[in-house]
Amino acid sequence: MFSWELLANALVAGLLLGGFYTAVSLGISLIFGLLDIANIAQPAFLILGSYAAYVMNTAFGLDPILTGVLFTPLFYGLGVVVYRVYYGSFERRGEESLRGLVFFFGLLFIIEVSLSLKYGVDYRLVQAAYIGKSIDLGGVGIAYRLLVPCLVGLAMTLVLYLFLGRTFYGRAIMAVSQDGPALRLMGADPIHIKTIAFGIGIAAASLAGALLITIAPVIPSTDRDYIGRMFAITVLGGMGSIGGTLVASVILGVIESLMGTFFGPSWSLAVSFGILLIALAVRPAGLFGR
Repeated sequence: MFSWELLANALVAGLLLGGFYTAVSLGISLIFGLLDIANIAQPAFLILGSYAAYVMNTAFGLDPILTGVLFTPLFYGLGVVVYRVYYGSFERRGEESLRGLVFFFGLLFIIEVSLSLKYGVDYRLVQAAYIGKSIDLGGVGIAYRLLVPCLVGLAMTLVLYLFLGRTFYGRAIMAVSQDGPALRLMGADPIHIKTIAFGIGIAAASLAGALLITIAPVIPSTDRDYIGRMFAITVLGGMGSIGGTLVASVILGVIESLMGTFFGPSWSLAVSFGILLIALAVRPAGLFGR
């Protein structure tokens, strides 16, 4: 049943969800959008970040978002290792198109199965002071479990935007996506730059995973829910555009919230794939594509 109050709550929830989706998609926007590496395993690193937050929260009572921040160097190193393996086995030989894709699929299932064997398939959740609390603004409820991840997602977006635009390595990452040989002539190693970018992308995914488990409980197979969302946002926003990623995330979040509120949550997962198909058909370059 339609009501203006219900619509207002759905819109606010969608905006907050969009901020969280921005955090989820920043890593794949960097890896797929700029480096042109179809890292299908990206959602697995998202869930790996969720379980890292769960373990530290359960064992030591550490705040999940603080855990995500503290673990970013570890996940950055993991990303560096993954890219080096990928480069040495596939990209260097020019076999990244199909065999590299299979490599990431295999990595996705290895992480998912390993988590299932270790922690089972029961939903895991965390405890934090802001989980379960909300504020009411004239009939519009704002849940802290959505507000906090949204704010962190916006902060991540700003940091990555400034990094890419204001630092040497950030500009080098932008350059390697356009002309690797020209970058080499400027004295920078494209493989080294790609390694840094891939590591940052995985670290961003792990931090987003810590945000995810504050919003809702997770299981190892939760990663499958985010494959379509990540790539839909990256394509819709414009491959590698950080501002475009933010706008596309908000669009997807609002549409999902409206669909879930008025037509049922079962429609929400179909929205991302529908948007991806429409974006590819109408504007393949995305909203802010170059």
